[in-house]
Amino acid sequence: MGAGPGDPKLITVRGLELLSRSDVVVYDRLASPRLLRQLKPGAETIYVGKLPDRHTMKQEEINRLLVDLALQGKTVTRLKGGDPTIFGRVGEEAGLLAEHGIEFEIVPGITSAIAVPAYAGIPVTHRDHASSFSVITGHESPDKLDQSIDWEKVTNATGTLLFLMGVAKIGYIAAQLIKHGRPDSTPVALVRWGTRPEQRTLTGTLGDIEAKVEEAGFKPPAVIVVGEVVRQREALQWYERKPLFGCRVLVTRAREQASGLSELIEEMGGEPCEYPVIETVPVEGAAADAELAAALDAAATYDWLFFTSVNGVEHFFRRLRGAGGDIRRFHRARIAAVGPKTKSVLEARGLQAEALPMEFQAEGMLDHLSGLIEAGQRALVVRGTLARDTLPLDLERRGLLTDRLTVYDTVLPERQDEYALECLRDGRVQAVTFTSSSTVTNLLTMLRRAGEDDPLRLLAGCEIACIGPVTARSAREAGLEPTVLPEAATIESLATALAARMAERRLSASAGDAPA
Repeated sequence: MGAGPGDPKLITVRGLELLSRSDVVVYDRLASPRLLRQLKPGAETIYVGKLPDRHTMKQEEINRLLVDLALQGKTVTRLKGGDPTIFGRVGEEAGLLAEHGIEFEIVPGITSAIAVPAYAGIPVTHRDHASSFSVITGHESPDKLDQSIDWEKVTNATGTLLFLMGVAKIGYIAAQLIKHGRPDSTPVALVRWGTRPEQRTLTGTLGDIEAKVEEAGFKPPAVIVVGEVVRQREALQWYERKPLFGCRVLVTRAREQASGLSELIEEMGGEPCEYPVIETVPVEGAAADAELAAALDAAATYDWLFFTSVNGVEHFFRRLRGAGGDIRRFHRARIAAVGPKTKSVLEARGLQAEALPMEFQAEGMLDHLSGLIEAGQRALVVRGTLARDTLPLDLERRGLLTDRLTVYDTVLPERQDEYALECLRDGRVQAVTFTSSSTVTNLLTMLRRAGEDDPLRLLAGCEIACIGPVTARSAREAGLEPTVLPEAATIESLATALAARMAERRLSASAGDAPA
């Protein structure tokens, strides 16, 4: 199965479908680790990736491994970067399966030869410049390259030449192309880690590209593009112009809530690195059951239902269903929601709600409900175990009889995302987002649980993005200085503010005031 060039969303629909059904996934380093989150519980993963100077497993051993796993009765996916049929050794691996009578399917992938240049703004064909292209290996030593490549024919066979795995041989490749007829002024581009936050593009000509590669310390993996189409980059580059390009963002929200923020980050060109540090679970026990029973008994007497979060809405209705209850029992109550997302979730259930500000610290947060809220009314505040008492106390000060219904608890997840942890430890995270005080404290707790004695060290140099002032205060108390604080306490504003901050950093770096 081809995983595509790096961006996990470039896998095919068929590939994603089969990946979710696999018992075992055998993968290499060019396949995005984020794809492994699509596996079913209990699925096994085996890394057999290769580095330019080190092989985890010999090719013959990989071939045999696939056979052995299949003969155990397991559904096996061999996950490869790009397309498996383009320098992917699929003939050898599938060939041995065929010899043993093992059924298999070859799932194509988007090859890096086309996708990576596209992400750099370089189309491999162009009406005015190239009507054909060649994909050529650049991985072998010069003597082997001469045996496998007929330079006389390859040099001028097509308009665009694409070399995969050839960074270390760029000088020799350029020399051979010039020797066999390409002008030394022919444009060349090298695109490293294309479609990922680490994507970097280096351009030059056949005559000077080797010197530029050495000067820049440009390393593999990269796709080499040779031809006039490279000139299109100046006008067509799009990915590198996105506001969060090059930014890997640690998203600490609960997994069921992370998707909204992650999608915004992706749309802005960043890579969301999900590392859930909170998990919501229903409250349990005799005390919780008694509290729910009391609220249901008094349901018809409430004038107001206040929901303080999306989780509060979800768990309230879950507990209501579990108790055999019905929202119509609260027929007298008007509904109020803290924050636009909570209001939206209620509206999706057919319930209209009055919107309240996200932050509880403003004394006048209920002022815009004046004329609706009156002394003597009765209110039920639905919340989680970590909720602050600001809202119910404000209601009580205004003369309302206020009950509290705790419907969920916030706990630390049992599992940690190893890919996110690896990115943090390698310094490949540029920003961390916090959407509540508990995400701040829980992140540091989970990092300590993962063996980090000084978790603040891992976060040094990262932009610290907090959704609101309460969360920002918690970050400061924990030893983290917030650098991003949006005007509104929404994930949309948080993502926009982070993009603005990263734009400032790029501007400073281009002016020579700060490292890129």
